[in-house]
Amino acid sequence: MSTPESTLTADEARLIDRYWRAANYLSVGQIYLLDNPLLREPLAAEHIKPRLLGHWGTTPGLNFIYAHLNRVIRERDSNVLYICGPGHGGPGMVANTWLEGTYSEIYPLIGDDADGLRRLFRQFSFPGGIPSHAAPETPGSIHEGGELGYALVHAYGAAFDNPDLVVACVIGDGEAETGPLAASWHGNKFLDPVHDGAVLPILHLNGYKIANPTIMGRMSDEALCQLFEGFGYEPFFVEGADPMPMHGAMAATLDRCFDRIAEIQRAARAGTAEGMPRWPMIVLRSPKGWTGPKEVDGKKVEGFWRAHQVPVDAARESDAHRKVLEEWMRSYQLDELFDAEGRLLPELRALAPEGGKRMGASPYANAGGLHPLKRPDWRDFAVDVPHPCGAIAESTRATGQYLAEVLRMSADARNFRVMGPDETNSNRLNAVFEATDRAWMAPIEPYDDHLAAGGRVMEVLSEHLCQGWLEGYTLSGRHGLFNCYEAFVHIVDSMFNQHAKWLKVSRELDWRRPVPSFNYLLSSHVWRQDHNGFSHQDPGFLDLVVNKKADVVRVYLPPDANTLLRTVDHCLGTHDRINVIVAGKQPAPQWLTAEEAEVHCAAGVGIWDWAGTDGDGAPPDVVMACAGDVPTLETIAAVDLLRQHVPGLKVRVVNVVDLMTLQPHEEHPHGLTDADFDAIFTRDRPVIFAFHGYPWLIHRLTYRRTNHHNFHVRGFKEEGTTTTPFDMVVLNDLDRFHLAMDVIDRVPGLAATAAHAKQAFRDKRIAHKLYVNSHGEDMPEIRDWSWPYKTAAEAGD
Repeated sequence: MSTPESTLTADEARLIDRYWRAANYLSVGQIYLLDNPLLREPLAAEHIKPRLLGHWGTTPGLNFIYAHLNRVIRERDSNVLYICGPGHGGPGMVANTWLEGTYSEIYPLIGDDADGLRRLFRQFSFPGGIPSHAAPETPGSIHEGGELGYALVHAYGAAFDNPDLVVACVIGDGEAETGPLAASWHGNKFLDPVHDGAVLPILHLNGYKIANPTIMGRMSDEALCQLFEGFGYEPFFVEGADPMPMHGAMAATLDRCFDRIAEIQRAARAGTAEGMPRWPMIVLRSPKGWTGPKEVDGKKVEGFWRAHQVPVDAARESDAHRKVLEEWMRSYQLDELFDAEGRLLPELRALAPEGGKRMGASPYANAGGLHPLKRPDWRDFAVDVPHPCGAIAESTRATGQYLAEVLRMSADARNFRVMGPDETNSNRLNAVFEATDRAWMAPIEPYDDHLAAGGRVMEVLSEHLCQGWLEGYTLSGRHGLFNCYEAFVHIVDSMFNQHAKWLKVSRELDWRRPVPSFNYLLSSHVWRQDHNGFSHQDPGFLDLVVNKKADVVRVYLPPDANTLLRTVDHCLGTHDRINVIVAGKQPAPQWLTAEEAEVHCAAGVGIWDWAGTDGDGAPPDVVMACAGDVPTLETIAAVDLLRQHVPGLKVRVVNVVDLMTLQPHEEHPHGLTDADFDAIFTRDRPVIFAFHGYPWLIHRLTYRRTNHHNFHVRGFKEEGTTTTPFDMVVLNDLDRFHLAMDVIDRVPGLAATAAHAKQAFRDKRIAHKLYVNSHGEDMPEIRDWSWPYKTAAEAGD
């Protein structure tokens, strides 16, 4: 598509060019200088940092875009959030927020004069300073620069339910080669112009990544046009290397794009729009390392991969390199940029927007207009449990009914969404469709199920998109839940890592407002993959999660529907956390009433007196602990076996719903004190622990506890297939018979006296294998098992 005529006067173009030069100068200064920030004296070796860290190549293009967006914001009074996809553009983001005044407001020690510049330069990629990427410390950012591939999905997440916002998302051509970014282009099929804001993708092609050409950088304009038109966009091209014509072209193109966005939204909100809108996007071609040295040591730099990082890499040691650097920095004509005190000249300062319109001060980048989430009383959705094992229910189905009411209560505020990779129905959360539809802007057939513009359930077969959408959504102040099959949440391991790092750092910044927690609900879990098998069996996400800082992560393993309801309700009310909840969707025994679930979840761990036989004040012979719904079932069934075959054995049953309670209190705020841990698990008795995940995770969490040497943990040990539910636990030695045998093996003196019981349990495992291989289902005594004992209250009745 041809570039429209410039909408700038010659004077306006020259002013923007000077502002851009100032941003470029500050960017170079951050990479190189310790002192002499305005080159008031010849550049000397001691003015140069001993370690040159940072990236120049993408930065001038980012500065160019930022300067032009400033004009659009001023002239149109727009709300624009700038997402910097090229993570190596950190110097540019810091430079621009300093120029607009935001940086000095947040960090008063980094003033707006020459001394402030010196401090600004010194801190960049320097011990005790700031990172080289756009990071939580960078004003206006919700996107960590190290998150290559996720910029566009974050942009769409921030735009959902923010109708007055335009998210300008710059995508580097290296980043454009990643899988998540390739899928992110489909975000336009979910963006509703009535209720949502707009995303303006700006594909920044400078031709090279670290040491190679980029794919899209070598594609023709015609091929790119066809590609993005196929994605449903209206592409505009801005390209060149001569700054003044480029300023005119960029201004005209941005005006066309913002006009087009306004037209789309106006028609949609007036009810006159037809079909899915074709949103604008920009393809910006500019040289890598634009305005930097053309050559260094006779080798091409500008417009080539050598501009990627530090183009002049020996400026401290080499007089020749230092001369190149000084000439480069002076080429920005400092006398046209700063006054005698080192402040940006007034006519340039006036080019930045004011107040919260500045992109570095945008409230959308700092929790937005955060509204507390309205939540119903979770007890209204509780399952009736007259006694332990007195009901059979699908835990996630009850949670789906609760989430449907959350969606109804948040309908006006539009500050809650449910996201997942086409698994809402599969995970038994389908009650949410009684309150809303799936978001969908593409064509809809009459027979389609719950698809509508404005729907607040987001389904797309990409865990990356679900994760990124919810990150952008929560970081800009809204609430949500990501439901996923447990095994496939691993697809977003790196995204989880980066989000956890973001929260860890942002919690340490007093100017960052709290943001709603990121909530995972992992169902269709390892122990119930009845028709999928080994490929769908992996609980290892929990191991990744607990690696993160204790202030950030929480892991919950509710054993039944009421504990799940209470856990989900709690998590939706938290901030600055990543909450991971694992719960099954299949019909299963229910253990606790709503009142009991409240008490149990508040503590996070507790002794189930009704299940144990140690309530006479004397210490137990063994502690049988469990975490997770299937491990809980098998543990309770094992206790039943022991009651029958080893009468008189004192068994204590402990259920863990909050996994982090196992860590020492000094390491995690939810951790038990040593005294409380010893009171529950004892100091010297065997502990047979049935765990949902990999066994060694429990050992990691408890290795410093007094009784750790007596812990014997059963869990998933990489044995799986398409088989029956009970055969799955047998394959991993997590079944009730094996747990009961573990007790006999580990309680002192029991091996000889209970040998007949152990043999009976072993024989049952063999009988099970024969039966399941013959009949294709579990034995009736397994399928129909129920807890046969009355509670003390029932016995009294």
